[in-house]
Amino acid sequence: MTDLHDASSRRWSAPAILRQPIVHPDRSVFAYALRAQAVPPAEGEAPGPDEATTARAIDAEYGLLDLAALSGEHPLLIRATPRLLSGELALAASPIRIVLEVPGELAETPDLAEQLDRLRAAGVHAALGDYTGTPAQDALLERAHIVKVDARSDPTVLAELVVRAHEAGATVVAEHSDNHALIEAARTAQVDLLQGPMFERDGDVLARDFSAGELQCLELMSLLSDDPVDQAAVIGLVAADPMLTVRVLHLVNSSSFGLPREIDSVRQAVVLVGPHHLSALAISSLVGAQPSTVGELWAILSRALACWDLAGADTGYTVGLLSAVAEQRHLAIESLVSRTGVSQEIADALYFHAGQLGSALAAVVAHEANDLMGVLAAGKDPRDVSAAYLAAVPEALSIASSLSVDPG
Repeated sequence: MTDLHDASSRRWSAPAILRQPIVHPDRSVFAYALRAQAVPPAEGEAPGPDEATTARAIDAEYGLLDLAALSGEHPLLIRATPRLLSGELALAASPIRIVLEVPGELAETPDLAEQLDRLRAAGVHAALGDYTGTPAQDALLERAHIVKVDARSDPTVLAELVVRAHEAGATVVAEHSDNHALIEAARTAQVDLLQGPMFERDGDVLARDFSAGELQCLELMSLLSDDPVDQAAVIGLVAADPMLTVRVLHLVNSSSFGLPREIDSVRQAVVLVGPHHLSALAISSLVGAQPSTVGELWAILSRALACWDLAGADTGYTVGLLSAVAEQRHLAIESLVSRTGVSQEIADALYFHAGQLGSALAAVVAHEANDLMGVLAAGKDPRDVSAAYLAAVPEALSIASSLSVDPG
């Protein structure tokens, strides 16, 4: 029997934890979806463990997660396992709303309807995943608050599935909504919500001039990407811009820093805030961060922190920030590279996913799309990328929440 407490065997059997936002058409976050997925063997690697060992590893991994830290105050949809549905395995107590998503392959589980009734009585709602309109799934529709369909389905079939789910009173989520065409297909079918990466991968790129305020933020990004950082130049730039000054002072005096006394010196504030928080502040100004858009800033910073971890260099953070803000703002990456004047190494990572920085970025982007094969193709272990991303999420939320408060 595989010992899940043994480090080497656990690494071999451990799944990757995948997390995606479920958003309204305006990209505001409704919930987050979480699933544990077995990692396919890399090319030339021996086959992984058997299904029973993998199932035990998935259940064990779910039991270790801090669910509230992964969802903020939003509901969390968790891809269910047989033990979660039966009640044999209970998730850690959490103040957030938990919804168990029944995968298509478990829809014919004996006594599943009764299991869902017991879970609902305990305050746990149900969702139907992989809905294709099978008789077993249709029999469960009245018990499902949420139904997930595949945005890649034939448009006629997709529209019919959405109608059937709506008639049962369910909210419909279109999974795999990760490019412009699929998002438009889902909207045409009148789905309610979209699941996929926070930002479209191939949205229309805008050609426009930057405002004076945006240029100031990009100049700050440029200074912070230098090695070493010219601290005097950063302080001078912040001090010369009243809005940046107010935001830096507001940030350093926020509860997230927990300083014993109020800071009113720009020089001291810049030193205490540090390059990463200053970069995040610049990006938050670019994306127009406010409480209603904290989810978008959260996603940007999660990518940046995960890239930093995987690349093992501060420049990884810059690569993650710039790539995410280009997608969020539908800007050509060339314009951001030009305006920030970043190094050739960073530019090549953004343009071509070249080098150590580029492979880290490619792996994180693939992870956000739940594409484990894409992570492997980037030369990374999906479990390493998953661990880096999950570690980034709570820190990114803390920063995003601090930056999304109007300093008045």
